[in-house]
Amino acid sequence: MARGGLRGRQGAHLRAAAQMEALGAGPRRGRAQVQEAALQKLALRPKKALSAQEMDPDELRRRRTAPSTRRVQCRQLAWCLSQPPTMAQELPSTASLACFCQKLNRLKPLEYTMETSLRRCLTTLDLTLLGVGCMVGSGLYVLTGTVAKEMAGPAVLMSFGVAAVASLLAALCYAEFGARVPRTGSAYLFTYVSIGELWAFLIGWDVLLEYLIGGAATARAWSSYLDSIFSHRIRNFTEAHVGIWQVPFLARYPDFLAAGIVLLASTFISCGARISSWVNRTFSAISLAIILFIIILGFVLARPHNWSAEEGGFAPFGFSGIMTGTATCFYAFVGFDVIAASSEEARNPKRAVPMAIAISLGLAAGAYILVSTVLTLMVPWHSLDPNSALADAFYQRGYSWAGFIVAAGSICAMNTVLLTALFSLPRIIYAMAVDGLFFHVFAHVHPRTQVPVVGILVFGALMAFLVLLLDLEALVQFLSIGTLMAYTFVATSIIVLRFQKAPPASSLGPASPGPMAKEYNSFSDHIQLVGTEPASAPEPGQLRPALRPYLGFLGGCRPGAAVAWALGVLVASAITLGCVLVFGDSALQLPPWGYTLLLLLSSATFLLSLLVLGAHQQQHRQDTFQVPMAPLTPALSILLNVVLMLKLSYLTWLRFSIWLLIGLVVYFGYGIRHSKENQRERSELTATHYVVYPSSSLEATVQAVQPPSQAPAKEPGHTEQPASP
Repeated sequence: MARGGLRGRQGAHLRAAAQMEALGAGPRRGRAQVQEAALQKLALRPKKALSAQEMDPDELRRRRTAPSTRRVQCRQLAWCLSQPPTMAQELPSTASLACFCQKLNRLKPLEYTMETSLRRCLTTLDLTLLGVGCMVGSGLYVLTGTVAKEMAGPAVLMSFGVAAVASLLAALCYAEFGARVPRTGSAYLFTYVSIGELWAFLIGWDVLLEYLIGGAATARAWSSYLDSIFSHRIRNFTEAHVGIWQVPFLARYPDFLAAGIVLLASTFISCGARISSWVNRTFSAISLAIILFIIILGFVLARPHNWSAEEGGFAPFGFSGIMTGTATCFYAFVGFDVIAASSEEARNPKRAVPMAIAISLGLAAGAYILVSTVLTLMVPWHSLDPNSALADAFYQRGYSWAGFIVAAGSICAMNTVLLTALFSLPRIIYAMAVDGLFFHVFAHVHPRTQVPVVGILVFGALMAFLVLLLDLEALVQFLSIGTLMAYTFVATSIIVLRFQKAPPASSLGPASPGPMAKEYNSFSDHIQLVGTEPASAPEPGQLRPALRPYLGFLGGCRPGAAVAWALGVLVASAITLGCVLVFGDSALQLPPWGYTLLLLLSSATFLLSLLVLGAHQQQHRQDTFQVPMAPLTPALSILLNVVLMLKLSYLTWLRFSIWLLIGLVVYFGYGIRHSKENQRERSELTATHYVVYPSSSLEATVQAVQPPSQAPAKEPGHTEQPASP
């Protein structure tokens, strides 16, 4: 009887496949209908099905309704995938616009394999020093004096402490993604697997500009600092022989020294991850040793009187000054994302990435807090030189020889920042090129050094061109908005990932072939297998069982729908609350009662959406790091990033919008057509049709049916794996 039931199921599915061909008999027979007609040419033959009298009434009712549902789903999906990414000559219909939007929001499947074309040679120490080198750079030697003199006074150490805690919110999100998805790409990849393709491209485009301008600005600062040691002889020589330029957007003079150091650093990076890691490790060790020297000698020369009321007190600018300094100090901790971007070259990313991010952030926070403490104890905060505070402090105390050591430390620190920028930039481009969203030539990996050499050489030369000719002061503000935008999307991606259904256990490692097994990742899995899964624990995205008696109205929603709406409301309320907090009642032209009401409404909406998210089941994994107190931690990170972005000038937003428009031209001109996900969908549609035969167990028999023009199908009994991008 069980054998007859299986034959009946096979017959029902084959009858549904045969009926699909009749759907394309109308006046408009597109490519999808022709492909559906190929199902009639199956090599399989339907086996005799049970008669209606032999079937159970419930079974008969289910099988009568299932074919039409599958037929409509398959037809709609095939028609959607066959639509071109550009609009037709006539006005687009609602269905075509919906399919076009689906293309923009398609996701990249999560890949848990450790196989890569890059070389996995980076240890936890290498990743830690990459993060430290990127965070403890020129900001330690310049930013501490600026914030202490102009914003917070000796309370600058509190500004760095609060900024470190705020940065920790974003760092935890990067740590979870870097451990779970050991692939290069950082914020771009994290957005691609959770939010959508278009948003991922824009974030990658944003991070590209961030690294490009950040590296160029560091090279320019390195050149200026070295030139100041030699009493500006390099600048005077260049201006005397080349002249002074008075052209808008161009530098005052061509900085050949900065361009040369960029090309030299690009050469080291192109030699391989192991060599570039060794160079970065050397400079980072020297920089940390000099920082330790500054802290020890600074405490020896400390004068507690400099914090007394006679010198202005510990916090001369009050609480507002501390918070203003926090907003500036927040950017000093930018750089831990380079660790996540290097996870594809880590030996053990699940362990190394979270540890490296935590250790590097702790070392950077300790360095900034201790250095700012000794700086304001050595000399009064109001007598500091903002441009070279540490060196000037030692000069004021009569230790001029220590000033030269500080200058050497600043140059080593800037070298590490430049190396990490040139190390991460081509890997972001490589990830986008591998996915087909950027030009494929940048996906080339050198067979010997196993690094994306084309991206290193091209963007190294582009960075040298920028630092040689352009005025970078107006472009440096891109660093702030680009970094905060990436942090916001990564925090949002963490929430999305937590409420997604966990992948099958077989997809977490190498596939183990089985005669009747299939991973449900392809488009044919939209055919629902009714009655093949027993009742189990609630899946991620569903309402928690303990809260169903109290929140029954949420339990009636489709799984994941309430979470999606709550996340959208959370982001919108965070933006509204950020506008209220930043612009205040004066800028919004609201009466006091209106401002208070808007503040209360936006705060209540933010908290309510957070509670709705917390009421749903999340993924819980023991084999990798996860952000604690989710979704509270990512939500606070989103709110903080929005507030800091709204503090930027409107000119920064205008320039950033122009850059994003250029990115949209690149995406719609190249990326959307060459996307690997777009090619995978088309290849699944034209090359292979899946016919799924549900059995009484949790598995399903799968046979691939191909048109005559394609290669023959696999032998029965082989495991059918989805195509990986």
